[in-house]
Amino acid sequence: MPTDHIVAILIAERDKLNRAIEALEGTKTPAIHTPVAETTAPKKKRHISAATRRKMALGQKKRFAALKAAKT
Repeated sequence: MPTDHIVAILIAERDKLNRAIEALEGTKTPAIHTPVAETTAPKKKRHISAATRRKMALGQKKRFAALKAAKT
């Protein structure tokens, strides 16, 4: 028997045993057969323009001033 044929038989036998063990343990998939997650590019960070930051700061100052005025 050629070595390649023996290896193929052994691999098939191993897969059969792994499925039997899975059934007995109640697991969905063995760890060796879990698919590897595809790598995705990291999400780009949002950049806020200087003008928008200025508007946000002015709005926050306006809100803070209104709260401060309401307390006194």
